[in-house]
Amino acid sequence: MRVTVLTGGATAERAVAFASASQIVAALRSRKHDVKVVDTAGGQLDERGEREVLGGAVGLTPPAVDALAEREREMLSEGLAALPSVREADVLFLAVHGGALEGGTLQAVLDVIGVPYTGSGPLASALAMDKDLAKRLFRAAGVPVPAWFMAPVAPDDVTTALGWPVIVKPSKQGSSVGLTLVKKAQDLDNAVKLAGHYDDEVMAEQFIPGRELTVGVLGDVPLPVGEIVPKHELFDYETKYTPGMSDETFPAKIDTLLARQLQEYALMAHRALKLSGYSRVDFRVTPEGDVFCLEANSLPGMTRTSLLPQAAQAAGIPFADLCERIARLARNNQAARGG
Repeated sequence: MRVTVLTGGATAERAVAFASASQIVAALRSRKHDVKVVDTAGGQLDERGEREVLGGAVGLTPPAVDALAEREREMLSEGLAALPSVREADVLFLAVHGGALEGGTLQAVLDVIGVPYTGSGPLASALAMDKDLAKRLFRAAGVPVPAWFMAPVAPDDVTTALGWPVIVKPSKQGSSVGLTLVKKAQDLDNAVKLAGHYDDEVMAEQFIPGRELTVGVLGDVPLPVGEIVPKHELFDYETKYTPGMSDETFPAKIDTLLARQLQEYALMAHRALKLSGYSRVDFRVTPEGDVFCLEANSLPGMTRTSLLPQAAQAAGIPFADLCERIARLARNNQAARGG
């Protein structure tokens, strides 16, 4: 296949995107596919460009990307369509995370170009990225979620409706960017300001104590449940992308009935948002056994430490096979839509 990997971009998860792309590119080239790489905020990368951006570590904090925003807008408006590597690809592999690239804008542009791409379409991508809307759809579908409300938020609101501690996070970001566990009222305003730096909508969400579990979905089939035990109090940006900062077990050492329940909820969440191709759905389970769905990821990470590849490996699917399956799902989905 002729595969063009779209990555980078002007989002807070730019470094994560490059880390995902690095693994995807190597895997697909190992299977003798013709692979090119395009930075959605910079254009097509040559061999030197690939070496410069695909080999680095994610880092401990999100990168500054304000200077790249205009270039990304230019690429989305006309630059991508002008690239032969995009127009002539058999499939576009989206190794992007956050912002307009994961949230539906890029997908709408690619629908116009007419080349198959991995992951979900514009509507599903936008719904998954907007945590407020996603939680409303989960709840309507019968998937339990933590209580929440949107900023502005006052300490009395938290005390009355959510309880302390409380999670404060951007409504439309991933990788735990801008997320804070707020334990006391005097820290609430600063947490809201931090989240507001990454998004104009901020969510205050009930904190669910207990175990962190995740379920990948490939096609319409749930993968083995995984458990994450971070070295920090939360599974934050640093622990997600720094090797050794969390212990991850696939399959999770949990009761079979709980595993099946989580897989069923993951499928329900996947379908409620009209996701396709693949996704990953995250949960917390309380010591009493109550399950809460936190969010669904329409383009889950594909880095060395990412959870979906670990889940696939537990199902007997090596990483290169996973990448090929995702690419072929994209082509098949496009054909099914009549594209």
